[in-house]
Amino acid sequence: MKSLPPTILLFLLLQNFLTAENWPAWRGKDATGSTGAGQYPSELNLQKNLQWKAPLPEKGCSTPIVWEDSILLTSPLEGQDAVLSFSLDGERKWQTTVGPERKGRHLNGSGSNPSVVTDGERLYALFKSGNLACLDFSGTILWQKDLSSYGKDTLYWDFGTSPILTSRHLIVALMRKGNSWLLAFEPKSGEVAWKKERNYRTPPECDHSYATPTLIEHEGKEAILVWGAERLSAHSAEDGEMHWVSTGFNPKQKKNWVVVGSQVVAGDVAVVPYGRGTHMKGIRMGGNGDVTESHLLWARTDTGCFVPSPAVAHGKVYVLRDRGEVHCIDPRTGKSHWEDAFPRASSSFYASPTVAGTKLYAPREDGVILIAEVDKGFEYLGAFDMGERVIASPVPIRDRILIRGERNLLCFGG
Repeated sequence: MKSLPPTILLFLLLQNFLTAENWPAWRGKDATGSTGAGQYPSELNLQKNLQWKAPLPEKGCSTPIVWEDSILLTSPLEGQDAVLSFSLDGERKWQTTVGPERKGRHLNGSGSNPSVVTDGERLYALFKSGNLACLDFSGTILWQKDLSSYGKDTLYWDFGTSPILTSRHLIVALMRKGNSWLLAFEPKSGEVAWKKERNYRTPPECDHSYATPTLIEHEGKEAILVWGAERLSAHSAEDGEMHWVSTGFNPKQKKNWVVVGSQVVAGDVAVVPYGRGTHMKGIRMGGNGDVTESHLLWARTDTGCFVPSPAVAHGKVYVLRDRGEVHCIDPRTGKSHWEDAFPRASSSFYASPTVAGTKLYAPREDGVILIAEVDKGFEYLGAFDMGERVIASPVPIRDRILIRGERNLLCFGG
């Protein structure tokens, strides 16, 4: 295995140190939706271990992020897209509007679906409207862009792809019919560093993707893993050129196989949910060109997740299906270590699950958070009603769990 160049190694080591106690992006510091350390609560009880509750101005669905003493999220605010900052005690520190809101269409969506991302110096926020803004930690706008200039948003539902950061650039993926782009911006100025088209002919709606890219490594350098339009592709972080692509996700060319849940990375394996929650593949990352056949490790047609993205923890992949089944999968073989389920209800799961320590937290759309111990199998711990709808994913931070509801931001302790 080739060693990483010193500059990239230093960046990764620094980021790992800085983010050890933070949650700087949608699925955490390494895009796994998990944190290994800590003593996290076995219940989220409004009467017993609610530490604080902070009201939110309007309905937004972005998962909060945390950096040091700041909790950051997006929300509509009187017809405007806004970024809000709270202290770890639940006090609102500031709110900044960045442009006109474009309202959500889906019951479980909003114009504020993507999460903020931060490098510890600046914040970056993206909205359905196309508003892209960079702010500092005092809420001052440093620069902003209107991404509607890259073409009409043809997504049937509400834009949900979160921005990510490489060591050099802010990355935004726009994946829809006819005008799909992978964009890189200079973090300090907002100038476009590079842009690459990513357009493919697919059956109706199959070129729509709400997934978020993942930062990976390819031949010792940073690369960007993108899932959408029936293709998993890896692109150079320096210029966007494609290293490799895996296809074959829709051999019967079925309609409406839209991508909602994101891919996850476990070691050198990308685990990809597809087929509206009925299929999954494990793909060994690497190679060059078309790796569809050479790098396929396994495929399953008996499990998957449609809206929630999987989580990775303890070398395993945790798949929360839309109706509450939970499958723990070996990423290299695709075989299940175990399969179990939360109690069934009429409501479905839209938020992605979070694994904190050895506990899995799974919000249901009706606002009930279900918890299971998953260290040595599946042990159901209970269901806890937040009293409001919950679409955002739980955020584990310093032995506490943050829940972003439709009306409030809640914090639970041990």
